[in-house]
Amino acid sequence: MNYRKLGKTGLMVSEVGFGGEWLERHPEEESIELIRYAGEKGINIIDCWMPDPKSRDIIGKAIAPCRDKWYVQGHLGSTWQNGQYVRTRDLAYVKPAFEDLLARIGGGYIDLGMIHYVDAQEDWDKHLAHGSAYLDYVFELKEKGLIRHIGLSTHNPRIAAQAAKCGFVEMILFSINPAFDMRPATEDLDSMFEGYDNAEFAGIDPERAALYQLCEQENVGITVMKGFFGGRLCDAARSPFGAAFTPAQLIHYSLTRPGVSSILCGYDTKDQVDAAVAYETASDDERDYASVIAGAPLHAYAGQCTYCGHCKPCPMDIDIAMVNKFYDLAIQQPEVPESVRQHYLALGTTASACIGCQGCESRCPFGVKVAERMVKTAELFGR
Repeated sequence: MNYRKLGKTGLMVSEVGFGGEWLERHPEEESIELIRYAGEKGINIIDCWMPDPKSRDIIGKAIAPCRDKWYVQGHLGSTWQNGQYVRTRDLAYVKPAFEDLLARIGGGYIDLGMIHYVDAQEDWDKHLAHGSAYLDYVFELKEKGLIRHIGLSTHNPRIAAQAAKCGFVEMILFSINPAFDMRPATEDLDSMFEGYDNAEFAGIDPERAALYQLCEQENVGITVMKGFFGGRLCDAARSPFGAAFTPAQLIHYSLTRPGVSSILCGYDTKDQVDAAVAYETASDDERDYASVIAGAPLHAYAGQCTYCGHCKPCPMDIDIAMVNKFYDLAIQQPEVPESVRQHYLALGTTASACIGCQGCESRCPFGVKVAERMVKTAELFGR
């Protein structure tokens, strides 16, 4: 298992994580065994947005023997009322729900205290933009060490961008997959699961691409939810692309977005854990999501670099995908951020080494004008 630093938190999290929402549909002992099996495979981050006692008990019991080796995303505002999930900022419900989470997860702390499910601008403005009793409570928990880092979960790139710039959010749980990335920002999550017959949905939405670059620039780590689009992307009949992806391809897609540290997959079985963890030893061909998108009957990402790496090999040994990524990061700002410049220079062989052979362009599934971008990048960075 490979590990990545989760933004400002400094935590080293497994590239492949554990999304816990399917745990409650299995017998407790079976789900406990599944989490421990995932841990044995090197997975060390798990999301617990679920407020129901069964799910929380399963996670707490599963990680108890090695609590300090697991990083738990625990959500503030996900509550259990009369046997039902209710999202709220009302402290009369938020506080007891968090105290319950803390007791059931164990260890006396939650690693990542998640401001739960902020998709609406009104919600951000009322509770987070200018302070509130809810936000004061989050800060109080952080000060007491009951949560060690502050995160936020959202499906809306506009909210995520505000979170990345606010200063107190250290990481974001965000929904990423090739289908969602085509869609413009919305406050209505349900709308993201339909309407893909719209011919305008082609390529990565600019607002989403800018978000990933912003998170990398601001050192706000991203963990990924809904990476498989509820399994639809693995089924050609239900996929918006009219083609099926494998788990390794979808994991690689998420992990190649700037700012992303871990993708949290949902599991029912050990075989599914094995399929996800197999990503770490998969070949370049097995990880290749770009060929699926480019060859799909619907919605090719024409002209956009997705950092897929198909451009390799370069006769001058330029890491073209990384050069493109740093170029995209740099042009979002009036001036090139020094951190981006240093990462770019650390590549060693930079865009100025390009001889314009265009061999990379013949291999690019999306028709990116790589040679032109190399010239622009060399001019931008001066190398």
